[in-house]
Amino acid sequence: MTSPTRLRIAALVLFLGISLGAFGAHGLADRLAETGRADNWETATIYLLVHGVALFAIALSGARPLGFGWFLAGILLFSGSLYLLAVTGITKLGAITPLGGASFLIGWGRWIFHKASAQS
Repeated sequence: MTSPTRLRIAALVLFLGISLGAFGAHGLADRLAETGRADNWETATIYLLVHGVALFAIALSGARPLGFGWFLAGILLFSGSLYLLAVTGITKLGAITPLGGASFLIGWGRWIFHKASAQS
């Protein structure tokens, strides 16, 4: 995947983060109150935006895209499962969320160990 493609993906993720945050606050407020899961929607949005910024930084760096794929997987699994849980109230979807969290951790771990070994 080229750097321009990664930039577009990162921009799309950030666009979706802003859009979904606003949609949850305005368009879905009643539904999220019904399910009692507004906090899940908010958490999904925060993690989506934070990792969207990480994707953007990776794409702008032009360096090896360490963690990029893991962050994308984390966004889909973590934020995606929380968005679905928030809207549907199906608590079994929460079983998917930790897989996304693990994906985020692997992505950050790649950076930790890459940087540590690069400086040795």
